[in-house]
Amino acid sequence: MIGPDRQSSSGPFLSWFLLIIVALIWGSSFILIKKGLISFNAMEVGALRIFSAGLFLLPLAISKLKTIKSRTEWLVVFIVGLCGSLIPAFLFAQAQTQLTSSVTGLINAVTPLMTLVVGAAFFKRPITRKKGVGLLVGFMGSLILIMGGTSGNLGDLNLYALLVIAATICYGFNLNLIKTYLSKLPAVSIVSISLLLVLPISGYYLFHDGLFLAKFETATEVYWSLTAILILGVVGTAIALILFNRLVHLKDPVFASSVTYLIPAVAIVWGVIDGEVLLLAHYLGIIIISVGIYIANSGR
Repeated sequence: MIGPDRQSSSGPFLSWFLLIIVALIWGSSFILIKKGLISFNAMEVGALRIFSAGLFLLPLAISKLKTIKSRTEWLVVFIVGLCGSLIPAFLFAQAQTQLTSSVTGLINAVTPLMTLVVGAAFFKRPITRKKGVGLLVGFMGSLILIMGGTSGNLGDLNLYALLVIAATICYGFNLNLIKTYLSKLPAVSIVSISLLLVLPISGYYLFHDGLFLAKFETATEVYWSLTAILILGVVGTAIALILFNRLVHLKDPVFASSVTYLIPAVAIVWGVIDGEVLLLAHYLGIIIISVGIYIANSGR
């Protein structure tokens, strides 16, 4: 495996390729959550997302158990499962009960800023001037996108947006934990085992009272919602997280978290297809965000 500081000549190309692929996958996750919420409540959507992802990677997780050598690594991998998968899955689903899929994707773009703040506050990561300027520019573009998503009036934002912010803070911790403590572990081990460790939590919520299973006998659109969440779990969580953690190993947490600067564009496209409104501010915000990515990652 190519280490984070010793890339081959294809390293830069692979990094950007993975960034774009993950952005396409995760940018589509918000519309899938929206379709899942047609038949399931927010907690069921979050639990089913993680349960399907963990179940899909279960054979791989079992085969990789020996790659974790210490109690510290076991603890960190469990925390990664919570912060990188389980908690955000619930937060995003709950947020989208009151936010459109595109607006949720827009707010998610503050993840690089939260990654930088968490890294500086808890992991002693320096903030270079260029990286700080780039992230601030990207953050300003994100604010424009958020304003455009609410008809230009920030006062229209409801408190459910704070759930998305909380999810981005979780991602910030997740990225820094992986880079600090798990840089020597293969991405497939981190993802599969972290999902294995939170699999019982999601499974318990889904099946302990029988209410989830009962919906398959009464809801007419339940199988369409089920399909959306299974795609979200297997592709948007399991496979995408493997690609994303590989990206963290190749570059650094801030570059990897820049994927959330591209996610809004994908989320907006799906939102427009589904009847949500695209405003001029969205175009402006995406352009500014692209400039921020360039500034933060130039000269590498």
